[in-house]
Amino acid sequence: MKFAVIGGTGLIGSQVVTHLNAAGHEAVPHSQSTGIDVISGRGLDEAMSGADVIVNLTNSPTFDEASLAFFQTSMDNLLAASQEGGVRHFVILSIVGADQVPELDYYRAKVLQEDILKAGPIPYSIVRATQFMEFIDAILSWTADSDTVRLPATPIQPIASKDVADAVAEVAAGAPLGGIRSIAGPEVFSLDELGRLTLSHKSDSRTVVTDPTAGMFAVVKGDVLTDKDAHLAPTHYADWLS
Repeated sequence: MKFAVIGGTGLIGSQVVTHLNAAGHEAVPHSQSTGIDVISGRGLDEAMSGADVIVNLTNSPTFDEASLAFFQTSMDNLLAASQEGGVRHFVILSIVGADQVPELDYYRAKVLQEDILKAGPIPYSIVRATQFMEFIDAILSWTADSDTVRLPATPIQPIASKDVADAVAEVAAGAPLGGIRSIAGPEVFSLDELGRLTLSHKSDSRTVVTDPTAGMFAVVKGDVLTDKDAHLAPTHYADWLS
Protein backbone atom coordinates (compact mmCIF):
# COMPACT_ATOMS: atom_id res chain seq x y z
CA MET A 1 0.00 0.00 0.00
CA LYS A 2 0.98 3.63 -0.36
CA PHE A 3 1.02 5.76 2.79
CA ALA A 4 1.18 9.54 3.08
CA VAL A 5 2.70 10.22 6.50
CA ILE A 6 1.97 13.84 7.41
CA GLY A 7 4.47 14.97 10.02
CA GLY A 8 6.63 12.17 8.68
CA THR A 9 9.96 13.73 9.66
CA GLY A 10 9.23 14.04 13.40
CA LEU A 11 9.92 11.75 16.36
CA ILE A 12 7.07 9.34 15.67
CA GLY A 13 6.57 9.99 11.96
CA SER A 14 10.12 9.18 10.91
CA GLN A 15 9.92 5.84 12.73
CA VAL A 16 6.51 5.04 11.22
CA VAL A 17 7.91 5.69 7.73
CA THR A 18 10.88 3.41 8.40
CA HIS A 19 8.64 0.67 9.79
CA LEU A 20 6.18 0.74 6.89
CA ASN A 21 8.87 0.80 4.23
CA ALA A 22 10.67 -2.10 5.91
CA ALA A 23 7.40 -4.05 5.71
CA GLY A 24 7.33 -3.59 1.94
CA HIS A 25 4.92 -0.68 1.68
CA GLU A 26 5.57 2.72 0.14
CA ALA A 27 5.51 5.33 2.92
CA VAL A 28 6.22 8.90 1.91
CA PRO A 29 7.06 11.47 4.62
CA HIS A 30 5.48 14.91 4.29
CA SER A 31 6.10 17.99 6.43
CA GLN A 32 6.78 21.69 6.14
CA SER A 33 10.36 20.81 5.20
CA THR A 34 9.08 18.84 2.19
CA GLY A 35 6.79 21.65 1.05
CA ILE A 36 3.37 21.03 2.56
CA ASP A 37 1.40 23.29 4.88
CA VAL A 38 -1.59 21.81 6.69
CA ILE A 39 -2.93 25.26 7.60
CA SER A 40 -2.85 26.91 4.18
CA GLY A 41 -3.41 23.59 2.40
CA ARG A 42 -0.34 24.05 0.21
CA GLY A 43 0.86 20.77 -1.28
CA LEU A 44 -1.82 18.58 0.28
CA ASP A 45 -3.55 17.54 -2.94
CA GLU A 46 -0.24 16.37 -4.37
CA ALA A 47 0.64 14.55 -1.13
CA MET A 48 -2.67 12.64 -1.08
CA SER A 49 -2.66 11.73 -4.77
CA GLY A 50 -2.50 7.96 -5.10
CA ALA A 51 -2.27 7.33 -1.34
CA ASP A 52 -4.27 4.49 0.15
CA VAL A 53 -3.75 5.61 3.73
CA ILE A 54 -2.98 8.92 5.43
CA VAL A 55 -1.26 8.90 8.80
CA ASN A 56 -1.56 12.36 10.35
CA LEU A 57 1.14 12.95 12.97
CA THR A 58 1.28 16.74 12.76
CA ASN A 59 1.22 18.66 16.01
CA SER A 60 0.21 22.12 17.08
CA PRO A 61 3.14 24.53 17.50
CA THR A 62 1.64 25.64 20.84
CA PHE A 63 -0.16 23.88 23.69
CA ASP A 64 -2.47 26.77 24.55
CA GLU A 65 -5.92 27.74 23.29
CA ALA A 66 -4.50 28.33 19.78
CA SER A 67 -4.06 24.56 19.44
CA LEU A 68 -7.83 24.23 18.97
CA ALA A 69 -7.74 26.36 15.82
CA PHE A 70 -4.70 24.45 14.56
CA PHE A 71 -6.41 21.07 14.73
CA GLN A 72 -9.70 22.41 13.35
CA THR A 73 -8.07 23.93 10.27
CA SER A 74 -5.51 21.21 9.66
CA MET A 75 -8.06 18.41 9.91
CA ASP A 76 -10.53 20.20 7.64
CA ASN A 77 -7.81 20.65 5.01
CA LEU A 78 -6.45 17.12 5.33
CA LEU A 79 -9.88 15.50 5.15
CA ALA A 80 -10.81 17.50 2.07
CA ALA A 81 -7.56 16.62 0.30
CA SER A 82 -7.85 12.98 1.36
CA GLN A 83 -11.37 12.66 0.03
CA GLU A 84 -10.34 14.28 -3.24
CA GLY A 85 -7.35 11.94 -3.51
CA GLY A 86 -9.33 8.77 -2.85
CA VAL A 87 -7.72 7.92 0.50
CA ARG A 88 -9.40 4.88 2.09
CA HIS A 89 -8.07 5.04 5.67
CA PHE A 90 -7.21 8.04 7.88
CA VAL A 91 -5.13 7.48 11.04
CA ILE A 92 -4.31 9.93 13.84
CA LEU A 93 -2.34 9.69 17.07
CA SER A 94 -4.03 11.02 20.20
CA ILE A 95 -3.61 10.80 23.99
CA VAL A 96 -4.95 8.33 26.55
CA GLY A 97 -7.32 10.21 28.84
CA ALA A 98 -7.50 13.32 26.66
CA ASP A 99 -11.26 13.50 27.09
CA GLN A 100 -10.89 13.37 30.88
CA VAL A 101 -8.78 16.53 31.28
CA PRO A 102 -10.86 19.42 29.86
CA GLU A 103 -8.84 21.87 31.98
CA LEU A 104 -5.95 21.54 29.52
CA ASP A 105 -6.44 23.42 26.24
CA TYR A 106 -4.20 21.02 24.33
CA TYR A 107 -6.11 17.96 25.50
CA ARG A 108 -9.40 19.59 24.48
CA ALA A 109 -7.80 20.28 21.10
CA LYS A 110 -6.87 16.61 20.67
CA VAL A 111 -10.45 15.60 21.49
CA LEU A 112 -11.63 18.09 18.87
CA GLN A 113 -9.27 16.46 16.37
CA GLU A 114 -10.74 13.05 17.18
CA ASP A 115 -14.31 14.33 16.84
CA ILE A 116 -13.61 15.93 13.44
CA LEU A 117 -12.15 12.66 12.20
CA LYS A 118 -15.10 10.62 13.50
CA ALA A 119 -17.57 12.94 11.75
CA GLY A 120 -15.59 12.96 8.49
CA PRO A 121 -16.17 11.05 5.27
CA ILE A 122 -13.20 8.64 5.46
CA PRO A 123 -12.90 5.33 7.38
CA TYR A 124 -10.62 6.04 10.32
CA SER A 125 -8.51 4.75 13.18
CA ILE A 126 -7.44 6.60 16.32
CA VAL A 127 -4.40 5.43 18.28
CA ARG A 128 -4.31 6.84 21.80
CA ALA A 129 -0.94 6.64 23.58
CA THR A 130 0.18 7.42 27.10
CA GLN A 131 3.00 9.89 27.83
CA PHE A 132 6.21 9.33 25.83
CA MET A 133 9.35 8.35 27.75
CA GLU A 134 11.23 10.81 25.52
CA PHE A 135 9.26 13.70 27.06
CA ILE A 136 10.02 12.99 30.73
CA ASP A 137 13.09 15.25 30.80
CA ALA A 138 11.01 18.13 29.43
CA ILE A 139 8.30 17.53 32.04
CA LEU A 140 10.92 17.67 34.79
CA SER A 141 12.36 20.91 33.40
CA TRP A 142 9.05 22.79 33.69
CA THR A 143 9.22 23.02 37.49
CA ALA A 144 12.94 22.68 38.19
CA ASP A 145 15.55 24.97 39.66
CA SER A 146 19.16 24.38 40.64
CA ASP A 147 18.24 22.39 43.76
CA THR A 148 14.80 20.87 43.33
CA VAL A 149 12.29 19.48 40.86
CA ARG A 150 8.68 19.90 41.97
CA LEU A 151 6.27 17.26 40.65
CA PRO A 152 2.76 16.09 41.49
CA ALA A 153 2.05 12.44 42.26
CA THR A 154 -0.04 12.08 39.10
CA PRO A 155 -0.07 8.46 37.89
CA ILE A 156 1.35 8.02 34.38
CA GLN A 157 2.21 4.98 32.27
CA PRO A 158 5.15 6.00 30.07
CA ILE A 159 5.68 4.44 26.66
CA ALA A 160 8.73 4.50 24.37
CA SER A 161 8.32 6.34 21.07
CA LYS A 162 9.51 3.25 19.18
CA ASP A 163 6.61 1.27 20.62
CA VAL A 164 4.20 4.08 19.69
CA ALA A 165 5.51 4.11 16.11
CA ASP A 166 5.23 0.33 15.85
CA ALA A 167 1.61 0.46 17.00
CA VAL A 168 0.70 3.32 14.66
CA ALA A 169 2.27 1.51 11.70
CA GLU A 170 0.44 -1.71 12.57
CA VAL A 171 -2.93 0.05 12.80
CA ALA A 172 -2.28 2.01 9.60
CA ALA A 173 -1.52 -1.16 7.65
CA GLY A 174 -4.69 -2.87 8.87
CA ALA A 175 -8.38 -2.34 8.24
CA PRO A 176 -9.84 0.89 9.66
CA LEU A 177 -10.86 0.45 13.29
CA GLY A 178 -13.74 2.89 13.17
CA GLY A 179 -12.75 3.58 16.76
CA ILE A 180 -9.86 3.87 19.21
CA ARG A 181 -6.94 1.60 20.11
CA SER A 182 -5.19 2.60 23.32
CA ILE A 183 -1.52 1.77 23.88
CA ALA A 184 0.54 2.20 27.03
CA GLY A 185 3.81 1.30 28.65
CA PRO A 186 4.00 -1.79 30.86
CA GLU A 187 4.30 0.07 34.20
CA VAL A 188 2.47 2.79 36.10
CA PHE A 189 4.48 5.31 38.13
CA SER A 190 3.55 8.40 40.06
CA LEU A 191 5.17 11.33 38.29
CA ASP A 192 7.23 12.30 41.34
CA GLU A 193 8.52 8.72 41.62
CA LEU A 194 9.40 8.74 37.93
CA GLY A 195 11.29 11.98 38.48
CA ARG A 196 13.37 10.41 41.25
CA LEU A 197 14.19 7.38 39.09
CA THR A 198 15.22 9.61 36.21
CA LEU A 199 17.45 11.89 38.28
CA SER A 200 19.05 8.93 40.05
CA HIS A 201 19.93 7.31 36.72
CA LYS A 202 21.54 10.54 35.55
CA SER A 203 23.40 10.99 38.88
CA ASP A 204 21.56 14.30 39.21
CA SER A 205 21.75 15.49 42.83
CA ARG A 206 18.59 17.59 42.74
CA THR A 207 15.75 16.61 45.07
CA VAL A 208 12.26 15.80 43.82
CA VAL A 209 9.66 17.54 45.97
CA THR A 210 6.12 16.19 45.76
CA ASP A 211 3.95 19.21 45.00
CA PRO A 212 0.30 18.68 43.97
CA THR A 213 0.21 22.16 42.39
CA ALA A 214 3.34 21.86 40.20
CA GLY A 215 3.28 21.83 36.42
CA MET A 216 0.75 20.96 33.75
CA PHE A 217 -0.17 17.58 35.19
CA ALA A 218 -1.26 19.09 38.49
CA VAL A 219 -4.77 19.53 37.07
CA VAL A 220 -5.12 15.84 36.24
CA LYS A 221 -7.55 14.07 38.56
CA GLY A 222 -6.95 10.44 39.48
CA ASP A 223 -5.41 7.92 37.10
CA VAL A 224 -7.03 9.03 33.83
CA LEU A 225 -3.66 9.22 32.04
CA THR A 226 -3.23 5.45 32.54
CA ASP A 227 -5.19 2.58 31.03
CA LYS A 228 -5.11 -0.92 32.48
CA ASP A 229 -7.01 -2.23 29.46
CA ALA A 230 -4.66 -0.71 26.85
CA HIS A 231 -2.42 -2.77 24.57
CA LEU A 232 0.78 -2.89 26.63
CA ALA A 233 4.08 -2.10 24.92
CA PRO A 234 7.20 -4.15 25.75
CA THR A 235 9.71 -1.44 26.73
CA HIS A 236 10.19 -0.84 30.47
CA TYR A 237 11.31 2.59 31.62
CA ALA A 238 14.46 1.33 33.37
CA ASP A 239 15.54 -0.47 30.18
CA TRP A 240 14.80 2.63 28.10
CA LEU A 241 16.91 4.77 30.45
CA SER A 242 19.79 2.32 30.08
